[in-house]
Amino acid sequence: MNKSLDILVIEDDMIELMKLNRTISSLKLKHKIIEAKNGKEALDFLNKKDNLPDIILLDLNMPKVNGIEFLRILKNDDVLKYIPTVVLTTSKNHKDVLECYKIGIAGYLLKPLKYEDYVSKIEKMLNYWSSNELIRI
Repeated sequence: MNKSLDILVIEDDMIELMKLNRTISSLKLKHKIIEAKNGKEALDFLNKKDNLPDIILLDLNMPKVNGIEFLRILKNDDVLKYIPTVVLTTSKNHKDVLECYKIGIAGYLLKPLKYEDYVSKIEKMLNYWSSNELIRI
């Protein structure tokens, strides 16, 4: 049986947040979504070190602190570095993919254009992580 996840979603596009919430709802998944509009807001939440998420879904193109800057800060923290972080972005830039894996991401997913493809991709990704043994800090 898959467990319910606490998922920190770092995304500045409200339409993308609505799409993710709609997808999780339509799949009847019981995951809790915590929203942050940018990397700075996410770091403010995470640095409290209470109620840490099980996984992080991260967009790369954001204001204030972009996704790659966020990853560097996250992976240099002795507690936060263990939270699996999956990049969910439109960037197909090979340099972005390579840099994210060098920093230590758990996965890199491109946002599909078709909603049905998006739902399928999100469902598979969440099923994978909800069946994993995760570190609870």
